[in-house]
Amino acid sequence: MKRIALTLVLSSSLLSLSSLAMAQNPTPVPPDNSAVNVRDRAPEAMTADQQSNSKNDLELTSEIRRAVVKDDSLSMLAHNVKIISTNGSVTLRGPVKTEAEKTAIAGKAQAIAGADKVDNQLEVKGQ
Repeated sequence: MKRIALTLVLSSSLLSLSSLAMAQNPTPVPPDNSAVNVRDRAPEAMTADQQSNSKNDLELTSEIRRAVVKDDSLSMLAHNVKIISTNGSVTLRGPVKTEAEKTAIAGKAQAIAGADKVDNQLEVKGQ
């Protein structure tokens, strides 16, 4: 009998604590992820959906991506830059933490695609 009473008291306490927590933290508003990135709003801006599906362009993008991801000195931000290849030309877009990261990624892309084939639009955002 004591066990049942104790269980009821504990259950009731937990229920009231849970109600109190919900009252203090109303249901959060889900984030609005539908907006276009500020840097992608310009009509002439290259975006990932403009990646060519030709075998050569896909291989070029993959090779550059592997080189970027393989470099452990780069931040997560740098590992996630956009690499867009079209007709053998590469566009690099997105934020990186430092000027050194911007230079390193561009260097990798230029070594693979050719110095005259890379449009470096990376932006240094800092920490």
